Amino acid sequence: MKIGLCAGLEKLSGLPLEGLDYLEPTVGDLLCPQKDEQAFTQRLQVARTLHLPTPAVNVFIPGELRTTGPAVESGAVDRFVDTAFRRAARAGVRIVVFGSAGSRKVPEGFDPAAAFEQLVGHLKRWGPMAGACGVTVAVEALQKRECNIINSLTEGAELVRRAGHPAVRMLADTYHMASDGEGPESIRQFADLLVHAHCADPAGRVPLGLGPADHRPYFRALKDIGYDGGVSIEAHRWSDFAAQLPAAVAALREQIDSA
Repeated sequence: MKIGLCAGLEKLSGLPLEGLDYLEPTVGDLLCPQKDEQAFTQRLQVARTLHLPTPAVNVFIPGELRTTGPAVESGAVDRFVDTAFRRAARAGVRIVVFGSAGSRKVPEGFDPAAAFEQLVGHLKRWGPMAGACGVTVAVEALQKRECNIINSLTEGAELVRRAGHPAVRMLADTYHMASDGEGPESIRQFADLLVHAHCADPAGRVPLGLGPADHRPYFRALKDIGYDGGVSIEAHRWSDFAAQLPAAVAALREQIDSA
């Protein structure tokens, strides 16, 4: 398995990136779908100075572009998505992670079943768009504290299968899984749908190795299904990013290798 890091591009300049196989910035940071071509070109130049590929991006849809509820403007969302996919292809991005809690969270009083159908409809449109650009959308199940829809791999798998397109698949995030008590067996159950992975320690969302969590059972499950894709560190809390990054990369590699 390859090890990646979710982080802003400027934050990484001049830091030791040894042990990392790739970087995973946000859609807005690298692809700038709401900005002009010049802004995107400048971001590509920044990314290339780091000398690591960017095969995946996350934080797909900004919160102001609603994907559930009564205020969805599908045309505006699709224009954003189309720009993101086209630029992703040019940037060497192959996986676009669809977590986007702010965008997809079901508004109070809105029917959750109707919201689910809205997400199915989006992904049915986005699948062909992504496929035409050589991109795969990876649906991310988020813990219940962060979002109120698609909270497990089981729910994510239903959404992906309803979308019915090979360019719509799923991500396993061990942080969200462990936080909501979802065990590694879900990884084995939905092996055919998984294309990407994230990880962090549920205790404070620090990197694995900087907290008490042992996620070897999840990595063992990934090995059991023959997964050889990326596992990105998606930690939000670092006390000293530059000093802790090498230790975090080494700790993740150790958990993967010893799983």
